[in-house]
Amino acid sequence: MSNTSDTSRQPPPYGYPDGARPHAFDPVAQPEFFEGVLSRRLMAFFIDAAIVVGAVVLFYIFVLVMGLVTFGLSWIAFFFIWPTFVIVALAYNAITLGSPASATLGMRLMDIEVRTWYGAPCYSVLGAVHAVCFWVSVSIFTPFVLLVALFNDRRRLLHDFLVGTVVVNNAIRADALRYRR
Repeated sequence: MSNTSDTSRQPPPYGYPDGARPHAFDPVAQPEFFEGVLSRRLMAFFIDAAIVVGAVVLFYIFVLVMGLVTFGLSWIAFFFIWPTFVIVALAYNAITLGSPASATLGMRLMDIEVRTWYGAPCYSVLGAVHAVCFWVSVSIFTPFVLLVALFNDRRRLLHDFLVGTVVVNNAIRADALRYRR
């Protein structure tokens, strides 16, 4: 009797050799998923930034007014403005990217969505990690990190490579672009 286990009878994970999955979106065979994504992604970023900053400004105004009502006692909450900004930004990305649309509100307005490289929708934890990796990469490498998208066919940024995501046109926009040709 042999002490080695027989693994030749087990199917490979996910139906692919060695568990590797192919990329879901091919920029050569499906260019409609990548057409105009970079400019739309930039606009979506500005929309999302305005939403997050707006929420923090509302909190700031609330603390200011409450400070007047409580004779300055609630102004202690001003120390929590920056942590609140970080929490709101992470929660916004986690909640919106983890939604069935797999896109932030700005991305929805621009008809783009975040998918994993193998085509699955984004989920909340991945959305939060995606946001953290974006801010860390931009903080370390300055905006030059955005140049990475110009040198790959899928228009992925550095943080997309790190977390295994790709930003594509949503199905409705991709269909419209496909039939326009």
